[in-house]
Amino acid sequence: MTASPTPTTAEELRGAGLRVTAARVALLETVRHGDHLGVEAIASGVRERVGHVSLQAVYEALHALTAAGLIRRIEPAGSPARFEGRVGDNHHHVVCRSCGVVADVDCAVGDAPCLTASDDRGFSIDEAEVVYWGVCPDCSTPRSA
Repeated sequence: MTASPTPTTAEELRGAGLRVTAARVALLETVRHGDHLGVEAIASGVRERVGHVSLQAVYEALHALTAAGLIRRIEPAGSPARFEGRVGDNHHHVVCRSCGVVADVDCAVGDAPCLTASDDRGFSIDEAEVVYWGVCPDCSTPRSA
């Protein structure tokens, strides 16, 4: 017998020590089914699932889920914060300079090669964040009139 997505999501929230609410379940599922969504898109997705929810409640839930490690917040330079459900694997991102689309990029070689800094300045490094910038295929392909 397989469990439905809602109980699984609820169990994850409980396991992270978070109170289970319809809005949190909807938010986590929206982020996981989305593609590097911004706050407005997440709020819209949550509202489609559960009805009215304030933007403040969305921000608070995003903060709680990020702190619990269930979602990840990324902030490419010059772009508002975006959220994703892929966590715990130290992957990176590529961002289009033209349209702003964001895509995941796995580490290029071995196990988290970017964790070895040329000079760690005495820090105990446990994560690296790399953002590649360029132009996506849609923006680099000339459109016919």
